[in-house]
Amino acid sequence: MSRAFVKETQDVEGLPDRPISDLPNDVTAEGLSRIEQALTAAEAAQAAAQSAGDRAALTSARRDLRYWSARRATAKLAPEPSDNSVVRFGHTVTVVREDDRRQTFRIVGEDESDPAHGTISHGSPLARALFGKGIGDVVAIAGGEAEIVDIR
Repeated sequence: MSRAFVKETQDVEGLPDRPISDLPNDVTAEGLSRIEQALTAAEAAQAAAQSAGDRAALTSARRDLRYWSARRATAKLAPEPSDNSVVRFGHTVTVVREDDRRQTFRIVGEDESDPAHGTISHGSPLARALFGKGIGDVVAIAGGEAEIVDIR
């Protein structure tokens, strides 16, 4: 008999929880929707794994369910910024770097940030450098400087 049939599944009970940041869980409306979608998906994955009797998938789904449940429980919906005089959570900010590159970022919650798609976490060094600054202000970014040219 093959070893594969002697031990049906590997031990997956030791799967560590996903780390949860100590930062406030501020979210945009889109971010809250994404958290709720991820929570629903985790619940469905848990049900499917339970039905299939797949211990590894069940352990993974439960881990995701714990993470997304905690993120949903602590989510604080931030209002859309109404004053564009200084950078705040939820703003889209355009900067011009020293080499004349123009970059635009939206400052969002941790779970919805995706720098490749123009969203950065409110806890990122770039966002922290931008907070409270206005158009025309120069901020230190990645070893250089950039001027804020638009806030919306």
